[in-house]
Amino acid sequence: MSIDLKPYQEKAVNELIATTVKLLGYDGPGELCVFQAPTGSGKTVMMASFIESLIKELPQEDFCFVWMSIGKGDLHLQSKRTLEKFFGPFPRVVSVEAEFSGGRERIVQNEVVVANWEKLRTKDRSTGDWKNLVMKEGEKINFRDVLEKTKEQRKIILIIDESHVSADTARANELRDLIGADVTIEMSATPRRMQEDLGFMQKVIKGKGEAGYVMIEPKDVIEEGMIKKELVINEDIAKIAASEEDSQTVVLEAAYRKRLELKKAFGKEGSDVNPLVLVQIPTAEAGEQKIEAVKKFLAGKNITERKGKSGNGKLAVWLAEEKSELIDWISEPDNEIEFLIFKQAIDTGWDCPRAHILVKFRETHSIPFEIQTVGRILRMPEQMHYKNEILNRGYIYTNLRSIEVKKEEYNPNIIKHLRATRVAQIKPIKIQSYYKARADYGDVTSSFNAVFAKVANEYFGLKKDNTAENIKIIEKAGISLDIKKYQQEIIADTHVDTTAFDDIEGDVSADTFAKLSVHAGELQLFFEQTIKNNLGSFKNVKRSISPAKTAIYLWFESALGAKKWKEEFFMIQKIFQSDKNRGIFEHILVEAMNRYKFVKEEEVRERIEESEQWYDFELSHEQFYNEHTDEIVETKNYAYKPCYLNADRSQPERSFESFLNKNSAKIDWWWKNGENKQDYFGIKYEYQDAIYTFYPDYLVKFKDGRLAIFEVKESNDRDGLSYTKAKAEALQKYIAKQKNKKIFGSIVIERNKAWFINENPKYDWDKCEKDDWGEWENLEL
Repeated sequence: MSIDLKPYQEKAVNELIATTVKLLGYDGPGELCVFQAPTGSGKTVMMASFIESLIKELPQEDFCFVWMSIGKGDLHLQSKRTLEKFFGPFPRVVSVEAEFSGGRERIVQNEVVVANWEKLRTKDRSTGDWKNLVMKEGEKINFRDVLEKTKEQRKIILIIDESHVSADTARANELRDLIGADVTIEMSATPRRMQEDLGFMQKVIKGKGEAGYVMIEPKDVIEEGMIKKELVINEDIAKIAASEEDSQTVVLEAAYRKRLELKKAFGKEGSDVNPLVLVQIPTAEAGEQKIEAVKKFLAGKNITERKGKSGNGKLAVWLAEEKSELIDWISEPDNEIEFLIFKQAIDTGWDCPRAHILVKFRETHSIPFEIQTVGRILRMPEQMHYKNEILNRGYIYTNLRSIEVKKEEYNPNIIKHLRATRVAQIKPIKIQSYYKARADYGDVTSSFNAVFAKVANEYFGLKKDNTAENIKIIEKAGISLDIKKYQQEIIADTHVDTTAFDDIEGDVSADTFAKLSVHAGELQLFFEQTIKNNLGSFKNVKRSISPAKTAIYLWFESALGAKKWKEEFFMIQKIFQSDKNRGIFEHILVEAMNRYKFVKEEEVRERIEESEQWYDFELSHEQFYNEHTDEIVETKNYAYKPCYLNADRSQPERSFESFLNKNSAKIDWWWKNGENKQDYFGIKYEYQDAIYTFYPDYLVKFKDGRLAIFEVKESNDRDGLSYTKAKAEALQKYIAKQKNKKIFGSIVIERNKAWFINENPKYDWDKCEKDDWGEWENLEL
């Protein structure tokens, strides 16, 4: 199955391959790599791509894969289905129970074996004997024996899925010890080893080879539209509370209304996604009563279970003892089910991107909200963000009196549970705002495929759909396809005179050279290095290597029929890298990159045109914050009550806020802007032929009716000659176009305890560098 990976996914797969190749080079067993990827980033798909690519790129290596999930449930079976869908017939994916109950002696080359460790590890407390049949001693060979016999012939790569699901790293260590894999990859959104295994962390920090760490930044996943921008707790709950009798009804009514709002918004986007509400019932004895109460409420909204010929099927109930097929069926984007009641946390890793709202009733004991609790509503249903921002958020409704949010070190601002309400007296401002999704990462993308093929075909004069003729043509052009092995010269039998050792400088002259075959892993590194050396203007090397490799592979397949070659990728790399051929292929690659610049520029322009929006901006009725990233601040005339501001804001920004408070008599309200969302105010600007969104720091409404737009900078602003200049001039152009002539604004800078602005249409920072501040005026509020 061919899946186009997102850029961050391609980068992670490449890093996993490079790390694994490096770790396989050590004597082992026991080398460890931690793969940290946010919930919803596509860990299973990335690992599937990793397995497939590793097999193709290291065809001479003999290894197999053991995929283990930790924790209760059938996550391993869901992973098996995903892997089978991705791989097709090869490599083969099997479960331990189905294949290793006494008949087989070994895991075969490239095979992927999946299992649940909790089901395998159980022992009789009195005797210490294994309970699971595949682990027991007996006449038939058990799975422990299978692992030992497998290790006699081939290497094992162990993949531990959701490695955080245990009290500490002990369970993962127990599993590693039993399997004895040559390389172990622990993957999780919140790996405990990073906090608990000091020895491992020291190896990572010091760059020791036997420890690997691959991490995906949450912002990259959000920017690609894979997960929601934020999760909001109890939005608009106060509006409903006045008209309902009890907190349970309020929570359900809020979720019901929000689902209708989301369904309508999806329709306007042209999407048939049917948003799902998850209702989590307490695990205590009161749970059964709660289920009946929820069913009664939903029945009043004509949402009922389908039982025989009765009910409309808009409600489903899933309990721990029920089979997981129901869960998989519900995941379909247009499935009719609108509410799903479940009595305990759904399996970690369950993938239902249309789940948009979580209702969580109070437990008898305190349970902090954390990413594992709410991760089921984090994914985006169509792996993209929508124009309507309400679809880019997840919603949680709960009747807890107080909410404890566990700090997420990895993505600390994802759960928003602190609410601030806009001050009632604020009047509409109706100013135009600009928003666009990120369109360029400075990388080569899949559109390079056609460019490389065109340049290569033109260079050799190839004809379409005639592989045999094409091979003759390129061989006449000097390309050798009959590369038995790729060799590299190394220095040999060279003697160094120690009497003059201290005077030796520069290269040591070789007496002779030896030609040795290059290992498949090394050849891949040489191949990638050749690509790196010829990327031209594309500076994002990590994102660019994989698409460039793919373009080369595809050309060899389409023009020369490489898909039928034995060890296809290995052969392509040998042909490309051979001393006789490399110069020609590098020339083609350089020319293709030069032409691709113009293709990429047009591609970026089209992306921007598709994503950019202009709209009337207003301060939203509510804004939500997180106690671990935001702080409550005592201010005067702030637009929201209470006032929450980012705890990491700069010192110049804090000083400017003090300045606003001192002048509160002249100010109606002021507001601190944010970034990268339509809830915030943006201005379009260009820098070096690229289009960006500028989010000014502050909006300030004065009592005389003026509205100010301010961007705070330090007096020694290092970006003054570049980005700041572009932003300042874009701000003045924006103001000049506004119908409201009471709008003004500027870059603001503090000098000698006074604040200065510069409203000139041209921003000359060069003068400021020379201490010429003549164009700046004192900011008199």
